[in-house]
Order: sequence, then C-alpha cells, then structure tokens
Amino acid sequence: MNHSQYLGYLSRDDPLYGYLTHDILPQTEFHGAGPDFKVYGLQASNHVYIYEETRSQTRVIGKFFGDVPGRSQQAARHLMEREFNNLHYLRSLGLNGYPHYISRPLGKNENLNCILVVEFCYGSALDNLIVKAIREGAHDVLYQKLTSLAYFLAVMHNRTAMNTNVEFRKECSYFDKIVSRLTGHQYLRAKEAQALHWLKDRWAEKSCMWEDRQVIVHGDVTPNNLLFGDGLWVIVIDLERMKNSDRVFDLGRLAGELKHFFMQYTGNGALAEPFIGHFLWEYACHFPDRDRAFASITLRVPFYMGLNLLRIARNSWVPPEHRRHLIREAVKILRG
Repeated sequence: MNHSQYLGYLSRDDPLYGYLTHDILPQTEFHGAGPDFKVYGLQASNHVYIYEETRSQTRVIGKFFGDVPGRSQQAARHLMEREFNNLHYLRSLGLNGYPHYISRPLGKNENLNCILVVEFCYGSALDNLIVKAIREGAHDVLYQKLTSLAYFLAVMHNRTAMNTNVEFRKECSYFDKIVSRLTGHQYLRAKEAQALHWLKDRWAEKSCMWEDRQVIVHGDVTPNNLLFGDGLWVIVIDLERMKNSDRVFDLGRLAGELKHFFMQYTGNGALAEPFIGHFLWEYACHFPDRDRAFASITLRVPFYMGLNLLRIARNSWVPPEHRRHLIREAVKILRG
C-alpha cells in the first residue's frame, strides 16, 4: 500500500466499527462474524484511511469530509453527497468494467463525520510509473499506460459532452484564486502576479478557449489518483473535484504533472515533452479527424498546463528553489 501508515486496530466500541461490519462488509466478498479491522492512514487532502479486515484481507477506503477547519457540517455533507453521486453517475455511463473503471461507492454516513466509503482498488499508481521511467528507464511502460489513460479520458469526455460551450471565465477565476494564494504566501511578488494576470487575460481573448463543448472532467487527474492494471486497465479514484469544463482541463493537468515530475527528479522539464506529446496524440486518435483534434487540443493545453504548475507551486511542501522553477516554467509556457 503506497503512501500509507499503519495506525493500529479499529476499536469495536467505535461507531464506525458497527457501520463497516453491518453496512459495508456485506457488499464485499467477506462472509463471517466478528471482523477485526487494521487501520492505515493515507496521504490526502481529507482524512482518508484504509480499513483492512484481518482474516479476509478485504480492504475499503474511508474518506471523512468533516472536521476540516473552516468547513461547516452542511458543507461537509454536501461534499460527501457530491462525490458519492459523482461515482455512481460515471459508473452508470459504463465506466465500471474493463478497461475503464471508476471505484465503486459502498456507502456514506453523515453521522460518522460525513464518511464516504469506497472499495479499495489495486493497481500501479501513475506516480510510481513516472518515477520508474525516470530512474530505471522504463519508458515503454509509461508510454503504454499513457495510451491507456488517453483512451479512458477520451471515452469519459465524449460520453459526457454537452450542447453548451466551455465557460472559460470559470477557469480564469480559478487561475486568479491560485495566483492570489501564491501572492498571499509571498511566493509571488506583486509584479509577477500582475504579469500572470495579464497573461491570463490574453488567453481569455483567444476564441479557441471558448469554442469547444463542455464535458465532465475528473478535475484532479494527479498521478496518485490514477491506477493501472494489466493491458488497458485504468482505475480512477477520487472524484471530489469533478465538474463541467473544457476537456483540456484534464489533459493540461496531466501534462503539467508530467512536466513537474521530470523537473523534480531530473531538473530538466524538457525530458517530459515526448511523453506529453504521446499522451495528447493518443487522446486525439479517438476523434474522427485526429489531426484536427490534436491541433485544437495543443492550442489550449499551455494555459491549463501552466495553471497546474502554479497550482503545484502553491503547496507548502514544495521546496523554495523548486517552487521558483515551477513558477518560471509556468510563465514560459503561458507566454507560448
């Protein structure tokens, strides 16, 4: 289990024990009485834990939306309900078997700190595959998995395409929010923030940023939310940030993540370019006119790619020198 820490056993006196035993386990392959649960903490934005039944080794994920500073009980309940419904909706579109799989929701309970319980999915996380490509030269495997991911995202986007055009103004507002966060933490100087706002306004003037149809995007295609099995298997988790947007929102975020990993581990973001190009080209093959789709996508990718590098830079865990590198690269990309 990647990025997890063993925390001990779940007490049988904990109300969660009864909920897992009577409401959740019956939906799994576990059959028996008196289960015991080991608990593992996961690195995540919310309180996320793995609960493993010791005899059967049946695992489920519990994600708590409550007890977050500044978040009301009503807001926590809304977020819990939204992700639960998001999971069900995408699975109803056929993303519930080989090769495209959305993790199955097993339950939600407002009275237990607004917990959402989903099945535990096995697979190789994309972040591990990227690092192996960088450190061990496992390039072919990464190319193959990016092909599978492009296929998954194209299917999800195309099945949810709407008749309304992209509302790019919303992404501009998100851009402003990220720049404000960077400035507030003194990661950006005022003149740098002003320059970024100017660049955003130039992108807003481009007709290509408004012309495509809205689709449902995952909204957080970071490498630890993407799992891969054999063949074309793609397992996608964490739909908390799912929304209507430009399909390139997801593509640009993934491209930005690839750039970030190569910058972080090699100091040279240009080494990510072949993988980014491959991913976008494979995505474009799922359209009637591949060349036209690729041209349209690559016109818009730089904005979302730069936005994602700024999003990463705002995190407190990013070392100062690397943060400056991310910001400089974002500005370079946004300038085109």
